Amino acid sequence: MKKAFVWALAVIGCLGMLAEARAATEVKIVGDALVYGVYYSNRNFTGWNAGTWTSATPTWKGAGTKTEESFQIWERFRWRTDFIASEAVKFRLALKVEDTWGHGTFTAANPAVSIMPYQAYLQFKVPGCAFEATAGLQRVDLPQSSLFYASPVFGDNAAALVVQGPLIDKTLSILAGFGRLIDTNRTYDTTTTQVADELDLYFLAVPVTVEGFKATPWGAVAVAGRNADYFINKGSQYGSSYYADTLTSAGTYISPKLWKNDQNPFWWVGGAFEVSALDPVRFYADVIYGAGAQSDRKKNRREGWFLDLGLEYTGWDVLTPQAFGWWSTGEDKSTRNGSERMPLVRPNWGPGNGFLFDDSQELVKDSNVGMSPVGSWGLGASLNNISFMEKLTQRLTFMYVAGTNSAKAIRFLNDAMGSNPYFQMGRDLTVNEYVLGVNLDTKYMIYQNLAAIVETGWAHGEFQQSVWGHRLVSQSRDGDTWKVAFGLSYKF
Repeated sequence: MKKAFVWALAVIGCLGMLAEARAATEVKIVGDALVYGVYYSNRNFTGWNAGTWTSATPTWKGAGTKTEESFQIWERFRWRTDFIASEAVKFRLALKVEDTWGHGTFTAANPAVSIMPYQAYLQFKVPGCAFEATAGLQRVDLPQSSLFYASPVFGDNAAALVVQGPLIDKTLSILAGFGRLIDTNRTYDTTTTQVADELDLYFLAVPVTVEGFKATPWGAVAVAGRNADYFINKGSQYGSSYYADTLTSAGTYISPKLWKNDQNPFWWVGGAFEVSALDPVRFYADVIYGAGAQSDRKKNRREGWFLDLGLEYTGWDVLTPQAFGWWSTGEDKSTRNGSERMPLVRPNWGPGNGFLFDDSQELVKDSNVGMSPVGSWGLGASLNNISFMEKLTQRLTFMYVAGTNSAKAIRFLNDAMGSNPYFQMGRDLTVNEYVLGVNLDTKYMIYQNLAAIVETGWAHGEFQQSVWGHRLVSQSRDGDTWKVAFGLSYKF
Protein backbone atom coordinates (compact mmCIF):
# COMPACT_ATOMS: atom_id res chain seq x y z
CA MET A 1 0.00 0.00 0.00
CA LYS A 2 2.85 2.32 0.88
CA LYS A 3 4.52 1.69 -2.51
CA ALA A 4 1.26 2.42 -4.32
CA PHE A 5 0.93 5.70 -2.39
CA VAL A 6 4.48 6.73 -3.32
CA TRP A 7 3.80 5.83 -6.95
CA ALA A 8 0.62 7.95 -6.95
CA LEU A 9 2.49 10.93 -5.49
CA ALA A 10 5.17 10.59 -8.17
CA VAL A 11 2.57 10.61 -10.96
CA ILE A 12 0.78 13.63 -9.46
CA GLY A 13 4.11 15.42 -9.14
CA CYS A 14 4.98 14.76 -12.77
CA LEU A 15 1.59 16.02 -13.94
CA GLY A 16 2.02 19.11 -11.81
CA MET A 17 5.42 19.84 -13.32
CA LEU A 18 3.98 19.36 -16.81
CA ALA A 19 1.17 21.80 -16.14
CA GLU A 20 3.64 24.38 -14.83
CA ALA A 21 6.04 23.79 -17.72
CA ARG A 22 3.31 24.47 -20.28
CA ALA A 23 3.23 28.09 -19.22
CA ALA A 24 6.81 28.70 -20.37
CA THR A 25 7.51 25.94 -22.87
CA GLU A 26 5.82 23.74 -25.41
CA VAL A 27 5.43 20.19 -24.14
CA LYS A 28 5.04 17.27 -26.52
CA ILE A 29 4.31 13.77 -25.27
CA VAL A 30 4.56 10.62 -27.35
CA GLY A 31 4.95 7.01 -26.38
CA ASP A 32 4.19 3.40 -27.09
CA ALA A 33 2.89 0.31 -25.35
CA LEU A 34 3.65 -3.34 -26.07
CA VAL A 35 1.82 -6.35 -24.64
CA TYR A 36 2.85 -9.71 -26.06
CA GLY A 37 3.27 -13.36 -25.27
CA VAL A 38 6.35 -15.34 -26.31
CA TYR A 39 6.67 -19.08 -26.69
CA TYR A 40 10.42 -19.77 -26.97
CA SER A 41 11.72 -23.34 -26.82
CA ASN A 42 15.30 -24.62 -26.69
CA ARG A 43 17.06 -21.36 -25.85
CA ASN A 44 20.81 -21.69 -26.48
CA PHE A 45 19.83 -24.75 -28.58
CA THR A 46 19.50 -26.78 -25.37
CA GLY A 47 16.64 -25.30 -23.33
CA TRP A 48 19.23 -24.54 -20.64
CA ASN A 49 20.98 -21.34 -19.61
CA ALA A 50 24.27 -20.21 -21.13
CA GLY A 51 27.35 -19.61 -19.03
CA THR A 52 27.39 -16.38 -17.01
CA TRP A 53 29.96 -14.26 -15.20
CA THR A 54 29.01 -13.96 -11.54
CA SER A 55 31.47 -11.35 -10.21
CA ALA A 56 34.15 -8.89 -11.26
CA THR A 57 36.89 -11.19 -9.87
CA PRO A 58 35.92 -12.89 -12.26
CA THR A 59 33.97 -15.99 -11.27
CA TRP A 60 31.44 -17.76 -13.45
CA LYS A 61 28.78 -20.43 -13.75
CA GLY A 62 28.84 -22.86 -16.63
CA ALA A 63 26.02 -23.57 -19.06
CA GLY A 64 23.26 -26.03 -18.34
CA THR A 65 22.47 -25.32 -14.68
CA LYS A 66 18.97 -23.86 -15.22
CA THR A 67 15.94 -24.91 -17.24
CA GLU A 68 14.01 -22.44 -19.37
CA GLU A 69 10.44 -21.23 -18.99
CA SER A 70 9.03 -21.71 -22.47
CA PHE A 71 6.18 -19.16 -22.23
CA GLN A 72 6.18 -15.63 -20.85
CA ILE A 73 3.97 -12.55 -21.24
CA TRP A 74 5.86 -9.26 -21.52
CA GLU A 75 4.56 -5.73 -21.14
CA ARG A 76 6.45 -2.53 -21.90
CA PHE A 77 5.27 1.06 -21.61
CA ARG A 78 7.41 4.00 -22.77
CA TRP A 79 6.69 7.70 -22.31
CA ARG A 80 8.79 10.37 -24.07
CA THR A 81 8.31 14.02 -23.18
CA ASP A 82 9.96 16.90 -25.06
CA PHE A 83 10.16 20.25 -23.27
CA ILE A 84 10.64 22.72 -26.14
CA ALA A 85 11.75 26.21 -25.12
CA SER A 86 12.27 27.30 -28.76
CA GLU A 87 13.42 25.92 -32.10
CA ALA A 88 16.95 26.10 -30.70
CA VAL A 89 16.56 24.49 -27.26
CA LYS A 90 14.73 21.43 -25.95
CA PHE A 91 15.03 18.71 -23.34
CA ARG A 92 13.79 15.12 -23.63
CA LEU A 93 12.91 12.81 -20.76
CA ALA A 94 11.94 9.24 -21.67
CA LEU A 95 10.82 6.67 -19.10
CA LYS A 96 9.86 3.03 -19.42
CA VAL A 97 8.39 0.18 -17.42
CA GLU A 98 9.17 -3.33 -18.68
CA ASP A 99 8.65 -6.72 -17.09
CA THR A 100 6.82 -10.03 -17.39
CA TRP A 101 3.34 -10.58 -16.05
CA GLY A 102 3.56 -11.99 -12.56
CA HIS A 103 7.01 -10.52 -11.84
CA GLY A 104 8.23 -7.19 -10.42
CA THR A 105 5.94 -4.35 -11.49
CA PHE A 106 3.28 -6.75 -12.75
CA THR A 107 3.07 -8.91 -9.63
CA ALA A 108 -0.42 -9.15 -8.17
CA ALA A 109 -1.09 -7.65 -4.71
CA ASN A 110 2.53 -6.67 -3.96
CA PRO A 111 4.12 -5.11 -7.06
CA ALA A 112 7.70 -3.82 -7.05
CA VAL A 113 7.50 -0.54 -8.96
CA SER A 114 10.36 -0.16 -11.42
CA ILE A 115 10.56 2.93 -13.66
CA MET A 116 13.71 3.35 -15.72
CA PRO A 117 14.83 6.44 -17.64
CA TYR A 118 16.21 5.34 -21.00
CA GLN A 119 16.68 8.81 -22.51
CA ALA A 120 17.36 12.13 -20.80
CA TYR A 121 19.16 14.73 -22.85
CA LEU A 122 19.48 18.44 -23.59
CA GLN A 123 19.57 19.40 -27.26
CA PHE A 124 20.37 22.83 -28.64
CA LYS A 125 21.54 24.65 -31.76
CA VAL A 126 25.05 26.05 -31.49
CA PRO A 127 24.68 29.86 -31.72
CA GLY A 128 25.75 31.36 -35.02
CA CYS A 129 25.89 28.12 -37.05
CA ALA A 130 23.81 25.13 -38.15
CA PHE A 131 25.44 22.69 -35.73
CA GLU A 132 23.39 20.87 -33.10
CA ALA A 133 24.65 19.55 -29.76
CA THR A 134 23.02 16.80 -27.71
CA ALA A 135 24.16 16.10 -24.16
CA GLY A 136 22.84 13.34 -21.93
CA LEU A 137 21.43 9.83 -22.14
CA GLN A 138 20.61 9.32 -25.84
CA ARG A 139 20.64 6.83 -28.69
CA VAL A 140 24.14 6.50 -30.17
CA ASP A 141 24.78 4.50 -33.35
CA LEU A 142 28.11 4.25 -35.09
CA PRO A 143 27.63 4.45 -38.89
CA GLN A 144 26.25 1.41 -40.68
CA SER A 145 24.55 0.96 -44.04
CA SER A 146 20.79 0.87 -43.52
CA LEU A 147 20.16 -2.68 -44.82
CA PHE A 148 21.97 -4.06 -41.74
CA TYR A 149 19.97 -2.06 -39.17
CA ALA A 150 22.71 -0.85 -36.78
CA SER A 151 26.38 -1.17 -35.94
CA PRO A 152 28.19 -4.38 -34.90
CA VAL A 153 30.53 -2.17 -32.83
CA PHE A 154 28.10 0.06 -30.94
CA GLY A 155 24.36 0.75 -31.20
CA ASP A 156 22.47 1.58 -28.01
CA ASN A 157 21.55 4.32 -25.54
CA ALA A 158 24.54 5.93 -23.83
CA ALA A 159 25.38 8.95 -21.71
CA ALA A 160 27.15 11.05 -24.32
CA LEU A 161 27.88 14.44 -25.85
CA VAL A 162 27.28 14.49 -29.62
CA VAL A 163 27.78 17.41 -32.01
CA GLN A 164 26.67 17.23 -35.63
CA GLY A 165 26.06 19.58 -38.51
CA PRO A 166 26.70 20.38 -42.19
CA LEU A 167 30.07 21.43 -43.59
CA ILE A 168 28.77 21.68 -47.17
CA ASP A 169 24.98 21.90 -47.46
CA LYS A 170 23.41 18.59 -48.49
CA THR A 171 26.82 17.15 -49.41
CA LEU A 172 29.24 16.95 -46.51
CA SER A 173 28.53 16.85 -42.77
CA ILE A 174 30.28 15.85 -39.58
CA LEU A 175 29.33 13.96 -36.43
CA ALA A 176 31.59 13.82 -33.38
CA GLY A 177 30.97 12.58 -29.87
CA PHE A 178 32.15 11.27 -26.54
CA GLY A 179 30.37 8.76 -24.31
CA ARG A 180 31.10 7.44 -20.84
CA LEU A 181 29.83 3.86 -20.91
CA ILE A 182 31.04 2.59 -17.51
CA ASP A 183 32.24 4.42 -14.39
CA THR A 184 32.34 1.71 -11.75
CA ASN A 185 33.27 3.62 -8.58
CA ARG A 186 32.01 7.05 -9.63
CA THR A 187 33.29 9.80 -7.25
CA TYR A 188 35.60 7.78 -5.00
CA ASP A 189 37.61 4.64 -5.62
CA THR A 190 37.37 1.98 -2.93
CA THR A 191 40.80 2.74 -1.38
CA THR A 192 43.29 5.61 -1.36
CA THR A 193 44.90 4.09 -4.47
CA GLN A 194 43.29 5.35 -7.64
CA VAL A 195 42.21 2.71 -10.16
CA ALA A 196 41.20 2.89 -13.83
CA ASP A 197 37.52 1.97 -13.62
CA GLU A 198 36.02 3.74 -16.65
CA LEU A 199 35.15 2.77 -20.21
CA ASP A 200 35.00 5.80 -22.52
CA LEU A 201 34.15 5.99 -26.23
CA TYR A 202 35.17 8.74 -28.70
CA PHE A 203 33.87 8.75 -32.27
CA LEU A 204 33.95 10.80 -35.47
CA ALA A 205 32.06 10.36 -38.76
CA VAL A 206 32.06 12.42 -41.97
CA PRO A 207 29.05 11.50 -44.15
CA VAL A 208 29.42 12.40 -47.84
CA THR A 209 26.29 12.46 -50.01
CA VAL A 210 26.11 12.99 -53.77
CA GLU A 211 23.38 12.03 -56.20
CA GLY A 212 23.04 8.25 -56.15
CA PHE A 213 25.77 7.62 -53.61
CA LYS A 214 26.43 8.01 -49.89
CA ALA A 215 29.66 7.17 -48.08
CA THR A 216 30.36 7.58 -44.37
CA PRO A 217 33.97 7.13 -43.31
CA TRP A 218 34.24 6.92 -39.54
CA GLY A 219 36.53 6.11 -36.66
CA ALA A 220 36.15 5.39 -32.96
CA VAL A 221 38.44 5.00 -29.97
CA ALA A 222 37.54 3.38 -26.64
CA VAL A 223 39.73 3.76 -23.56
CA ALA A 224 39.17 0.72 -21.33
CA GLY A 225 40.24 0.86 -17.69
CA ARG A 226 41.34 -2.45 -16.19
CA ASN A 227 38.99 -2.14 -13.17
CA ALA A 228 35.74 -1.32 -14.95
CA ASP A 229 32.92 -3.83 -14.44
CA TYR A 230 33.24 -5.78 -17.69
CA PHE A 231 32.06 -9.00 -16.05
CA ILE A 232 28.85 -7.53 -14.63
CA ASN A 233 27.60 -5.18 -17.36
CA LYS A 234 25.96 -6.73 -20.40
CA GLY A 235 27.69 -6.19 -23.73
CA SER A 236 24.59 -6.72 -25.90
CA GLN A 237 21.01 -5.45 -25.87
CA TYR A 238 19.64 -9.00 -25.89
CA GLY A 239 21.89 -9.88 -22.95
CA SER A 240 23.68 -12.76 -24.66
CA SER A 241 27.15 -11.39 -23.86
CA TYR A 242 29.07 -9.17 -21.45
CA TYR A 243 31.61 -6.43 -22.13
CA ALA A 244 34.26 -8.97 -21.09
CA ASP A 245 33.23 -11.24 -23.98
CA THR A 246 33.16 -8.50 -26.61
CA LEU A 247 36.40 -6.68 -25.69
CA THR A 248 38.88 -9.18 -24.23
CA SER A 249 40.74 -12.06 -25.87
CA ALA A 250 40.58 -15.73 -24.89
CA GLY A 251 44.19 -15.48 -23.77
CA THR A 252 43.16 -12.94 -21.14
CA TYR A 253 41.89 -15.85 -19.02
CA ILE A 254 45.10 -17.88 -19.21
CA SER A 255 47.70 -17.18 -16.50
CA PRO A 256 48.81 -14.45 -15.93
CA LYS A 257 45.15 -13.48 -16.06
CA LEU A 258 43.44 -10.25 -17.14
CA TRP A 259 45.09 -7.13 -18.56
CA LYS A 260 48.52 -5.95 -17.48
CA ASN A 261 47.97 -2.26 -18.37
CA ASP A 262 45.83 0.04 -16.25
CA GLN A 263 44.22 1.35 -19.45
CA ASN A 264 44.02 -0.15 -22.92
CA PRO A 265 42.97 1.76 -26.04
CA PHE A 266 40.70 0.08 -28.58
CA TRP A 267 40.12 1.61 -31.99
CA TRP A 268 38.04 1.07 -35.10
CA VAL A 269 38.07 2.54 -38.61
CA GLY A 270 35.34 1.86 -41.10
CA GLY A 271 33.15 2.98 -43.93
CA ALA A 272 29.42 2.62 -44.62
CA PHE A 273 28.34 2.80 -48.27
CA GLU A 274 24.96 3.04 -50.02
CA VAL A 275 24.50 3.20 -53.80
CA SER A 276 21.14 4.19 -55.31
CA ALA A 277 22.40 5.35 -58.73
CA LEU A 278 20.98 2.18 -60.32
CA ASP A 279 17.58 2.61 -58.65
CA PRO A 280 15.43 0.52 -58.21
CA VAL A 281 18.45 -1.73 -57.50
CA ARG A 282 20.31 -0.50 -54.41
CA PHE A 283 23.60 -1.68 -52.94
CA TYR A 284 24.84 -1.56 -49.34
CA ALA A 285 28.24 -2.34 -47.86
CA ASP A 286 30.35 -1.87 -44.73
CA VAL A 287 34.03 -2.40 -44.06
CA ILE A 288 35.39 -2.24 -40.48
CA TYR A 289 38.74 -3.00 -38.89
CA GLY A 290 39.17 -2.92 -35.13
CA ALA A 291 41.98 -3.59 -32.67
CA GLY A 292 42.66 -3.20 -28.97
CA ALA A 293 45.06 -3.84 -26.09
CA GLN A 294 47.94 -3.81 -28.59
CA SER A 295 50.50 -2.69 -25.98
CA ASP A 296 49.40 -5.30 -23.44
CA ARG A 297 50.68 -8.88 -23.25
CA LYS A 298 50.59 -10.55 -26.65
CA LYS A 299 47.96 -13.06 -25.54
CA ASN A 300 45.65 -10.20 -24.44
CA ARG A 301 45.53 -8.41 -27.80
CA ARG A 302 42.47 -8.46 -30.02
CA GLU A 303 42.00 -7.35 -33.63
CA GLY A 304 40.02 -8.30 -36.71
CA TRP A 305 37.98 -7.44 -39.79
CA PHE A 306 34.25 -7.30 -40.47
CA LEU A 307 32.65 -6.87 -43.91
CA ASP A 308 29.06 -7.02 -45.12
CA LEU A 309 27.40 -6.56 -48.51
CA GLY A 310 23.76 -6.45 -49.55
CA LEU A 311 21.38 -5.42 -52.30
CA GLU A 312 17.66 -4.91 -52.71
CA TYR A 313 15.18 -4.29 -55.49
CA THR A 314 12.68 -1.52 -54.66
CA GLY A 315 10.76 -1.45 -57.95
CA TRP A 316 7.77 -3.51 -56.82
CA ASP A 317 4.91 -2.28 -54.68
CA VAL A 318 4.02 -5.70 -53.28
CA LEU A 319 7.43 -6.76 -51.91
CA THR A 320 11.13 -5.83 -51.69
CA PRO A 321 13.56 -8.71 -52.36
CA GLN A 322 16.88 -8.45 -50.49
CA ALA A 323 20.07 -10.53 -50.52
CA PHE A 324 23.04 -10.13 -48.20
CA GLY A 325 26.20 -11.68 -46.87
CA TRP A 326 28.99 -10.99 -44.42
CA TRP A 327 32.40 -12.27 -43.36
CA SER A 328 34.61 -11.63 -40.36
CA THR A 329 37.92 -12.97 -39.15
CA GLY A 330 37.89 -15.67 -36.48
CA GLU A 331 40.20 -17.19 -33.89
CA ASP A 332 43.27 -19.04 -35.16
CA LYS A 333 44.65 -22.18 -33.51
CA SER A 334 46.49 -20.39 -30.71
CA THR A 335 45.28 -18.31 -27.78
CA ARG A 336 48.85 -17.26 -26.95
CA ASN A 337 48.98 -14.76 -29.82
CA GLY A 338 45.77 -12.93 -28.91
CA SER A 339 42.36 -12.90 -30.59
CA GLU A 340 41.72 -12.50 -34.32
CA ARG A 341 38.09 -11.42 -33.84
CA MET A 342 37.23 -7.74 -34.14
CA PRO A 343 36.49 -6.26 -30.69
CA LEU A 344 32.95 -5.03 -30.06
CA VAL A 345 31.33 -2.82 -27.43
CA ARG A 346 27.52 -3.16 -27.73
CA PRO A 347 26.57 -4.75 -31.07
CA ASN A 348 23.12 -4.21 -32.57
CA TRP A 349 23.65 -5.59 -36.08
CA GLY A 350 21.51 -7.79 -38.28
CA PRO A 351 19.76 -7.91 -41.67
CA GLY A 352 16.16 -8.86 -42.44
CA ASN A 353 14.96 -8.69 -38.83
CA GLY A 354 16.79 -12.02 -38.65
CA PHE A 355 15.97 -14.39 -35.77
CA LEU A 356 19.64 -15.30 -35.31
CA PHE A 357 20.89 -11.78 -34.42
CA ASP A 358 19.89 -9.04 -32.00
CA ASP A 359 18.60 -6.38 -34.39
CA SER A 360 15.23 -4.83 -35.28
CA GLN A 361 12.68 -7.15 -33.64
CA GLU A 362 9.60 -5.21 -32.49
CA LEU A 363 8.63 -7.74 -29.82
CA VAL A 364 11.96 -7.19 -28.15
CA LYS A 365 12.34 -9.66 -25.27
CA ASP A 366 13.03 -13.34 -26.05
CA SER A 367 13.28 -12.15 -29.64
CA ASN A 368 16.40 -13.81 -31.07
CA VAL A 369 19.17 -16.37 -30.69
CA GLY A 370 21.83 -13.75 -29.86
CA MET A 371 24.62 -14.98 -32.14
CA SER A 372 27.88 -13.03 -32.35
CA PRO A 373 28.37 -11.07 -35.59
CA VAL A 374 32.15 -11.69 -35.44
CA GLY A 375 33.92 -15.02 -35.87
CA SER A 376 31.42 -16.01 -38.56
CA TRP A 377 30.38 -15.68 -42.17
CA GLY A 378 26.94 -16.05 -43.65
CA LEU A 379 24.50 -15.63 -46.50
CA GLY A 380 20.85 -14.73 -46.43
CA ALA A 381 17.83 -13.52 -48.33
CA SER A 382 14.72 -11.64 -47.32
CA LEU A 383 11.36 -10.86 -48.88
CA ASN A 384 10.65 -7.57 -47.15
CA ASN A 385 7.52 -5.38 -47.11
CA ILE A 386 5.28 -8.12 -48.52
CA SER A 387 1.88 -6.48 -48.95
CA PHE A 388 -0.83 -8.26 -50.92
CA MET A 389 -3.61 -7.08 -48.62
CA GLU A 390 -4.46 -3.66 -47.24
CA LYS A 391 -3.10 -3.00 -43.71
CA LEU A 392 -1.14 -6.29 -43.71
CA THR A 393 2.65 -6.46 -44.20
CA GLN A 394 5.00 -9.42 -43.84
CA ARG A 395 8.68 -10.29 -44.02
CA LEU A 396 10.30 -13.67 -44.67
CA THR A 397 14.04 -14.11 -44.02
CA PHE A 398 16.40 -17.07 -44.39
CA MET A 399 20.00 -17.20 -43.10
CA TYR A 400 22.91 -19.62 -43.18
CA VAL A 401 25.72 -18.87 -40.70
CA ALA A 402 29.04 -20.72 -40.41
CA GLY A 403 31.99 -20.17 -38.12
CA THR A 404 35.46 -18.81 -38.87
CA ASN A 405 36.89 -19.75 -35.46
CA SER A 406 39.41 -22.56 -35.04
CA ALA A 407 37.96 -25.47 -33.08
CA LYS A 408 41.33 -25.91 -31.38
CA ALA A 409 41.29 -22.40 -29.85
CA ILE A 410 37.80 -22.79 -28.37
CA ARG A 411 38.50 -26.33 -27.19
CA PHE A 412 41.70 -25.17 -25.45
CA LEU A 413 39.86 -22.53 -23.39
CA ASN A 414 37.00 -24.89 -22.59
CA ASP A 415 39.50 -27.47 -21.35
CA ALA A 416 41.23 -24.81 -19.21
CA MET A 417 38.10 -23.15 -17.75
CA GLY A 418 35.37 -25.72 -18.18
CA SER A 419 32.02 -24.52 -19.46
CA ASN A 420 32.48 -20.74 -19.49
CA PRO A 421 30.76 -17.52 -20.60
CA TYR A 422 33.53 -16.35 -22.97
CA PHE A 423 32.84 -18.98 -25.63
CA GLN A 424 29.24 -20.19 -25.85
CA MET A 425 27.79 -22.96 -27.99
CA GLY A 426 25.50 -21.46 -30.61
CA ARG A 427 26.77 -17.91 -30.13
CA ASP A 428 30.39 -18.61 -31.19
CA LEU A 429 30.84 -21.07 -34.07
CA THR A 430 33.87 -23.10 -35.13
CA VAL A 431 34.80 -23.65 -38.79
CA ASN A 432 33.08 -27.05 -38.55
CA GLU A 433 29.74 -25.71 -37.28
CA TYR A 434 26.76 -23.96 -38.84
CA VAL A 435 23.32 -22.62 -37.97
CA LEU A 436 20.25 -22.27 -40.19
CA GLY A 437 17.59 -19.72 -39.32
CA VAL A 438 14.20 -18.66 -40.71
CA ASN A 439 11.82 -16.00 -39.48
CA LEU A 440 8.38 -14.92 -40.68
CA ASP A 441 7.07 -11.64 -39.27
CA THR A 442 3.57 -10.24 -39.75
CA LYS A 443 2.00 -6.90 -38.87
CA TYR A 444 -1.67 -5.98 -39.25
CA MET A 445 -2.78 -2.39 -38.59
CA ILE A 446 -6.04 -2.72 -36.65
CA TYR A 447 -6.27 1.05 -36.35
CA GLN A 448 -3.91 3.84 -37.38
CA ASN A 449 -1.94 3.59 -34.10
CA LEU A 450 -2.70 0.00 -33.08
CA ALA A 451 -1.01 -3.01 -34.67
CA ALA A 452 -1.22 -6.75 -34.14
CA ILE A 453 2.24 -8.32 -34.57
CA VAL A 454 3.29 -11.94 -34.97
CA GLU A 455 6.98 -12.86 -35.06
CA THR A 456 8.05 -16.45 -35.61
CA GLY A 457 11.52 -17.94 -35.79
CA TRP A 458 13.21 -21.30 -36.23
CA ALA A 459 16.89 -22.21 -35.91
CA HIS A 460 18.82 -25.45 -36.32
CA GLY A 461 22.46 -25.83 -35.34
CA GLU A 462 25.13 -28.47 -35.85
CA PHE A 463 27.83 -28.37 -33.15
CA GLN A 464 31.08 -30.20 -32.36
CA GLN A 465 30.95 -32.57 -29.43
CA SER A 466 34.75 -32.46 -29.08
CA VAL A 467 34.52 -28.70 -28.44
CA TRP A 468 31.40 -28.30 -26.26
CA GLY A 469 31.10 -31.71 -24.64
CA HIS A 470 28.62 -34.57 -24.94
CA ARG A 471 26.01 -33.13 -22.55
CA LEU A 472 25.32 -29.83 -24.37
CA VAL A 473 25.64 -31.17 -27.92
CA SER A 474 23.46 -34.20 -27.18
CA GLN A 475 20.77 -31.92 -25.74
CA SER A 476 20.92 -29.68 -28.84
CA ARG A 477 20.14 -32.70 -31.03
CA ASP A 478 16.88 -33.39 -29.22
CA GLY A 479 15.07 -30.45 -30.83
CA ASP A 480 15.49 -27.21 -32.73
CA THR A 481 14.99 -23.67 -31.42
CA TRP A 482 11.56 -22.15 -31.97
CA LYS A 483 9.96 -18.79 -31.24
CA VAL A 484 6.35 -17.72 -31.65
CA ALA A 485 5.47 -14.25 -30.36
CA PHE A 486 2.11 -12.51 -30.65
CA GLY A 487 1.27 -9.09 -29.33
CA LEU A 488 -0.24 -5.63 -29.65
CA SER A 489 1.68 -2.43 -30.32
CA TYR A 490 0.05 0.93 -29.60
CA LYS A 491 1.76 4.23 -30.42
CA PHE A 492 0.50 7.63 -29.36
